[in-house]
Amino acid sequence: MSAAPRTITFHYILKDGTGRLLDTSRGGAPMPFTEGTGQIIEGLEEPLLRMAAGEKRTVVVPPERAYGVHDANLVQKVKRARLPVDDLKVGDQFQTGPDRSAPIVTVKAIEGDEVLLDANHPLAGQELHFEVEVVAVRAATPEESQVVRE
Repeated sequence: MSAAPRTITFHYILKDGTGRLLDTSRGGAPMPFTEGTGQIIEGLEEPLLRMAAGEKRTVVVPPERAYGVHDANLVQKVKRARLPVDDLKVGDQFQTGPDRSAPIVTVKAIEGDEVLLDANHPLAGQELHFEVEVVAVRAATPEESQVVRE
């Protein structure tokens, strides 16, 4: 990170390894982030730091530099009665506690009175393909520079 952090604003199109569209900022506001604050994944931040306003690039981010590899230890069966949610279906996501840092889990299967939950990030284990365009690069404000990495 440079001595004076910068805020970089960019548009992106995110696809998985098969080319399926996962997310995009196109059609909306571009996304700002302040370097070194952990606001975006490191595998995307590093190339963006080397880009100038108006520059476009394709960035491929391996799982290790995105949301990590899939961890089988984060997949568990639990009794349905232990869950804070009554109406469940496969694909549902919910936070496991009231604290904002409590894990978010995804319902992978429902088998009788047991539910298979996955606490991996939904994009864990995936190679991510970004098409990015830097819209603006400027010095970060003091408030932006104070954002703490979680």
